[in-house]
Amino acid sequence: MRQHVNPLSRVHQQPRPLPPLVELFAQPQLPLHLDIGSARGRFLLAMAPLQPGTNFLGVEIRRVLVEAAEHDRRSLQLDNLRFLFCNANVSLLDWLAQLPPGRLQRVTLQFPDPWFKKRHQKRRVLQPALVAALAAALPPGGELLLQSDVEAVIVPMVQVTEASGCFERPAEDPRPYRPTNPLPVATEREQHVLSLGLPVYRVLYRRNGAAAPDPGGLEQAACRTHNPPTPGA
Repeated sequence: MRQHVNPLSRVHQQPRPLPPLVELFAQPQLPLHLDIGSARGRFLLAMAPLQPGTNFLGVEIRRVLVEAAEHDRRSLQLDNLRFLFCNANVSLLDWLAQLPPGRLQRVTLQFPDPWFKKRHQKRRVLQPALVAALAAALPPGGELLLQSDVEAVIVPMVQVTEASGCFERPAEDPRPYRPTNPLPVATEREQHVLSLGLPVYRVLYRRNGAAAPDPGGLEQAACRTHNPPTPGA
């Protein structure tokens, strides 16, 4: 069961300075995988031992889950993994801008809270400013993996990502969605959904060479995509 947290509440709108890589990892020069909405952390706790040549950072808006994940990380002595408490759309933007060029290599955003009601869609994680920040931080060839078990959630994620002009799907990937996960570990949510015989909607993007978009312009483009004009208007 999802435990919703309102990212627009006052407490979650306060910026939290995030530590630089040199304070987070024993080998800060390693490529970085950023998992946005890492929840209880079990996905990254499984990924980090499999890929010791990569640093993994999970950011999550529910503090109690971050504390539990960090406890497990310390118990397992994983020095290429950290979990941080923050609102990605408030605290992550400046942090991404300060990363060394080329350091961020992969971003995953998997099964975010759906926020079904139209008036709540501003609470969804993948807002235009975050897409623009990811586009600026990822080098050409860097990966962005989006997954959801709710098609009404993945569609606007795809729309705002493609509106940026900075991301392309691998030519060999089926459309509209990949049938398989390109990563060696599935999240708990993915495992649960698949165990029920329900679909998972996945899209893998790779960063192209286009310049990162202006967040304001991307906001307007996303609004046009999410709210297309009425035919004949």
